[in-house]
Amino acid sequence: MNFYIMTLFPEMVMDGLHTSIIGRAVNSGLLHIEAVNIRDYAFNKHNSVDDYPYGGGAGMLMQAEPVCQCYQALEERIGKKPRVVYLSPQGKTFHQGMAEEFAMEEDLVFLCGHYEGIDERVLEEIVTDYVSIGDYVLTGGELPAMIMVDAISRLVPGVLHNDVSAEFESFQDHLLEYPQYSRPEVWHEKRVPEVLLSGHHANIEKWRREQSVIRTAKNRPDLLAKAELTKAERELARKVMEEE
Repeated sequence: MNFYIMTLFPEMVMDGLHTSIIGRAVNSGLLHIEAVNIRDYAFNKHNSVDDYPYGGGAGMLMQAEPVCQCYQALEERIGKKPRVVYLSPQGKTFHQGMAEEFAMEEDLVFLCGHYEGIDERVLEEIVTDYVSIGDYVLTGGELPAMIMVDAISRLVPGVLHNDVSAEFESFQDHLLEYPQYSRPEVWHEKRVPEVLLSGHHANIEKWRREQSVIRTAKNRPDLLAKAELTKAERELARKVMEEE
């Protein structure tokens, strides 16, 4: 899968995305991640890409032309019109289902705004998706883009060493992940639950499912409306929420 991040701060993006699992996937050729500097398409000797907004107001606005030329150069290289995600608090909130949808793309472009945003005219011309990572304001779109690249990359076949793990992570089935334990069996006088030591896989899976339901009911009950639960699981969730 190919990720292209249109940004004013390419070093910030590339330094963060060339480590750990994502970095290994890049090195092995499973992912291609490229930060494209919008300043390279500035049309003045100072390489500035911002100007004052019409109508007044605080701050500066990224101009349309450098963003447009940066995008057009990418489109020519890719050979088709790619899906372009603009990171904006005005967009739909990013979630796991959205990550799954984006992971089906061969090429994905992220547009990172800065200052007071980007001239609306170029957004209308090139952006296909407006996405937010939450109801708060950041200094730019780089961190949201990195978060999305990380979440989407985990769903690309081969990126995780154990592909099965991507199927059972938090939010995959609208339930939070169950608690997990490693050696030693006793740590600070706390024991690993006996069922995990039993070797009885059916009982282990049953316990994990119950723990996921309990955790979700305690911490994210809003997710339960979309979860596929049995009658017994819904009763368990109801009891947990009543106790909270």
